[in-house]
This record gives sequence, C-alpha cells and structure tokens, in this order.
Amino acid sequence: MRQIPFVSLYTYPLITLIQLDFVSLALAAGMMAIAVGLSAWQRLGLEWSLTIATGRAVIQLLIMGALLSVVFDKQNRNPWLTLVILGVMLAIAAIVARNRISQKVPRLLPLVWGAIFVATLLTLSYVSLLIIRPATWYDPQYIIPLAGITIGNAMNGSSIAGERFVSTLNSSRLEIETHLSLGATPQQAVAQYRREAVKAGMIPTLNTMMVVGVVTLPGILTGQLLSGVDPLNAAAYQILIMFMLAFATLVTTLLITEGLFRQFFNPAAQLTLH
Repeated sequence: MRQIPFVSLYTYPLITLIQLDFVSLALAAGMMAIAVGLSAWQRLGLEWSLTIATGRAVIQLLIMGALLSVVFDKQNRNPWLTLVILGVMLAIAAIVARNRISQKVPRLLPLVWGAIFVATLLTLSYVSLLIIRPATWYDPQYIIPLAGITIGNAMNGSSIAGERFVSTLNSSRLEIETHLSLGATPQQAVAQYRREAVKAGMIPTLNTMMVVGVVTLPGILTGQLLSGVDPLNAAAYQILIMFMLAFATLVTTLLITEGLFRQFFNPAAQLTLH
C-alpha cells in the first residue's frame, strides 16, 4: 500500500493509544445523565429524547463495532459481507432522506436510493481507482468508512435540497403556471427553484469547508489524532474527505431535484402537485 507523500517536519515520539473500556464509557455516559438533569431542571422536555438518543447511540455503535471487527479481520475478509453492510447503510439512508423530503411524492424512495447510490459509486470509484488504490476494491478498512461518510452526507444534502424543492413547487403553483402560460418550458419555469434547492443542500458542506481546521476539527480528523496518526497525514485524509463530500453532495442534489422535477410534470408539461 503506497503512502500519502507527506513528510513531517518533526519526529513524533511513539504515541500510546489510551484504550476505552466499559468503565470509561459508563463514566462518559455521566455527561448525558447531567444533560438529562439540566433538561429537567430547566423544564425543556428533552429528558426522554436524550435518554432514547443515548441508548440508541450506544447500542448501534457497539453493534457496528462488533460487526466491523469481524469484517476487518484480514483472514476472513469477504467482499459479499462488505457489500451487504454497504447495502444496509444505503437503504437506511434512502428511507431517512425520503421521510424528510415527503411521503406524498410517488416513487420517491427509488429516486432517493438511486441518487445516493450513483453519487456514492462515482465518488468511491474515483477515490479508489485514482487516489487511494487499495490492494482489493472491497478492502473494508477503506471502503466502509469512506462509503459511510459519503452516504451520510449525501443523505443530508438530498434531504435538504429535496424538501426545499418540493415545498417550493407546492407553494409556487401560480408563479410556475404563469411562466408556463407565457411560453416557458417546465425546465425554465422551475430553474430558479431548482438552483435554490441545490444551493440549500450544499450549504452545510460548504460551511464546513470554509472553517475546517480553523474553527472546527471534523470527527474524522479528531479520531485519527486521538489514535496517534501523524497530524499531517490526518489532515491529508481530511482534505480528501472534504472534497469527496462536496462532490457527492452536489451530484446527489442535482439528481434528486432532476428526478423530482420529472415527477411534478406530466407528459403534457402540466404541473401536478403532491
């Protein structure tokens, strides 16, 4: 496996990784207990939500950690198991994004699934073939983390762009039909709304890119630093990930808005609301 050609200006001493056991995690859960107490004290009504979120996060992450420990075993690596994990991640992301956009639009789930799938496939293919070039395409050490963060970001971008586009089309019927009556094509009538929806879907990613490393340290970079990775190498991977997320989010939002546009107009170029 080739290494990213970054040469550190300093020689880093051997860093010992501090392992977290169940006692450490129990103490960490104390922060959530304090948060629940603060919510009760201030009568925010978040106690149940915080408790459920804490429980789900612990259960889901422990299950995922146990599963990945099996998948990452170099002696038992199976491409089919990797594909199953990616398929489950993709299916859940599509369902969540569909629910956030609308449950009234017909055939929305296949549309969202296809958009996220295409964006993730294009992104991972580019990164795997041209940049990282792992020994095997299904190497879970690379494909699962990169796919997970790409799918998650694509899900968020598609949710924001799709919800914005659907709500705008439903609330702007008079304006759209006026453009159509004056001779505009459906594409021309909704072009501005589509651009605004795509821009809205890109805002979180662009905002993160603007301040990354200055105001915030992303989770991936923080995790690598905590595990003892050379900071320059960690920064290099974070740069790669930010570019991946920007590309995947843009592709997903373009596909989602294009697919929604086609569902809001019939063959006679008439607007049909959902």
